[in-house]
Formats: sequence, C-alpha cells, structure tokens
Amino acid sequence: MTDLRDATCVACPAQALAVGAFDVTDRPRQDTRYDPGLGWRVHRITGAPTCVHPYRVGMPPGRYASAGEPLPSPGDHGRPVPTDEDLVLPDDVTLLEAWLIATVRRAPANGLARTLRRAEERAAARFGDRDVLIALRRVLSYEL
Repeated sequence: MTDLRDATCVACPAQALAVGAFDVTDRPRQDTRYDPGLGWRVHRITGAPTCVHPYRVGMPPGRYASAGEPLPSPGDHGRPVPTDEDLVLPDDVTLLEAWLIATVRRAPANGLARTLRRAEERAAARFGDRDVLIALRRVLSYEL
C-alpha cells in the first residue's frame, strides 16, 4: 500500500488561512503563480495568497488581503457556483482539486456516483492514479 502522507499537498489558501488573509479571483490568471512551497497561488506583484475559485471558498472575488477590501457580510451575496468553464478538466495538476469540487457541486444528487466514477477515470488518464487519489481524498473529506 502506498503511503500518501508524504504527498505534495495542493491546497487553496482558504484551507490554511483565515478569511481576509487572502484575495479571491474568478479564475487562474497570469498575475498569479502557484508556489509549491506554500501550497497555493500568490499574486505576482502584491505577494498576496490568492484563491482562484470563488465557488470553492463561497466568497465573491475581492482584494481582501492585498487592498483591505471589506469582507462580505453573510447573506450579502449568493454562494458562487461553478461555471461551465470550471468543469473543463485542467492541464495543471494544481487545479485538479478545484475541478473535482466543481464537478461534485454541479452533479445531480441521483447521479453523483456516476459523476465521480467518470471524473476519476478522466483525471487518472491525464494525471495518473496517485495524484487523483490524493485529490479525491481531500475533496471528498469535506465535500460530502
């Protein structure tokens, strides 16, 4: 059996930082880069940790850490939902978790098992079983 405890952790800053300690953008952009030492994207100029999937953190895009924009009050906004673009399998393994989350959140309740099976097969063909298993474990531990 493979020990996955030493696997590289691909994370969103929201999984490790308090709300307001990171910015949120609507998708990955050229002005953010993934920092493997931190485990999340960082804005090239401001250095602010950046979540690139608003539906993942349930917050609208905003420069909360870098510009001190006020945090939205609960109920000020609808929970962002994954877009059709978020359902496109990424080429970058650091975006695999977000794709899986989008896939799970957009799946019909009665088709979740079928959706997960299909997602696992598609992702494994691109990234390999180990990366997919790690991402699925992380996603399913808090999505279901």
